[in-house]
Amino acid sequence: MSIFDFFGKLFGGKEENASSSAPSARTAADPSSQQNLEEFVLYVSKKLVDYPDEVKVRTASAENGNVIQITCRPGDRGKIIGKNGKTIMALRALVSGAAGRTKGRVSVEVLDDEVEAAGA
Repeated sequence: MSIFDFFGKLFGGKEENASSSAPSARTAADPSSQQNLEEFVLYVSKKLVDYPDEVKVRTASAENGNVIQITCRPGDRGKIIGKNGKTIMALRALVSGAAGRTKGRVSVEVLDDEVEAAGA
């Protein structure tokens, strides 16, 4: 699957066989949508860091939706966050937009050492 196919699937791109008046095939009950978001966050995070094999992504439930949590080496954390937080803000915007298409609410967090130790 190419990256363009992945984004088309993630953001509900036009389907070739569907008519323009037909409702989207994706529903809020689509179980794979959360998994697709996790895969997207993992893909982007691995491309940003120096040690991609040490990047892990998991989803936790929160009272206002789901939280995709990224764990990585402390030295790579800044690469995911970016200068003035612009990289993580862009990633959050993409994930939030994709989750909004399924009527869900998903946020993205980069975990600190203290949070990682408590969660393990």
